[in-house]
Amino acid sequence: MHSGSCHCGQTRYTVEAGEIPAAMECNCSHCQRKGYLLWFVPQEALTITDGEAALSTYTFNRHVIEHKFCPNCGCAPFGFGQGADGKKMAAINVRCLEDVDLDAIKRKPVDGRSL
Repeated sequence: MHSGSCHCGQTRYTVEAGEIPAAMECNCSHCQRKGYLLWFVPQEALTITDGEAALSTYTFNRHVIEHKFCPNCGCAPFGFGQGADGKKMAAINVRCLEDVDLDAIKRKPVDGRSL
């Protein structure tokens, strides 16, 4: 299990999905500016333990991913969308997880800029 939060701690959550095999590093205008490293898990693997009601949502482009962020500190710890198979997914920003060695995370480059 992994625990995470926004920067100010208003939003806290856990992810029950085992080890992080790799994180997507996208070069689209949004992900690149925010520095996201995204790990996709089934939505039911994410449990928001504090601050869910306070979260704000940002969508862009095709408006298919709900990027959640804390309006207090601006940190964006996760988002919601659907996988190619139609199943609900959570995109976890591994930079917001506690006790994760970012240097040990394999990065999978994605050319979102061209999509």
